[in-house]
Amino acid sequence: MGIENNFSRTIDLVHRAMDASLIRREVIANNLANATVPGFKRTDITFESELKRALDSEKQRPRLELTQTDPRHISNWQKRDYREVQPRRVLDYVSASKNNGNNVDSEQEIMRAVENQLLYGLLAQGGTFEFSQVNMVLR
Repeated sequence: MGIENNFSRTIDLVHRAMDASLIRREVIANNLANATVPGFKRTDITFESELKRALDSEKQRPRLELTQTDPRHISNWQKRDYREVQPRRVLDYVSASKNNGNNVDSEQEIMRAVENQLLYGLLAQGGTFEFSQVNMVLR
């Protein structure tokens, strides 16, 4: 993998994570806005765990890979492209509900918002660092 591929991959990953963070911000704001609505179920965004699985699939080729002689055969390993991973909204039915059926905890949502904002800032700094490295090489 050349330096241009490594740089573009890193920037692409940072860009995708920042997009997921923006979607998460909207979802958290929606959860907070509906914190008192009876029967409302909070929504969450899953992205990082799916992205990690996709990146790990590139490294985890099995020692014995089965040959597929027919398209109907099931493969024991399939590389997953990280570019296909998209943020997914998941409705939370598992967490405890209030008496009115709502399961939004305002304090938890505010903590998630702060955590998300810090993550976004770190991602922005990571992207800035990558570009500063290229800028330093070009000087």
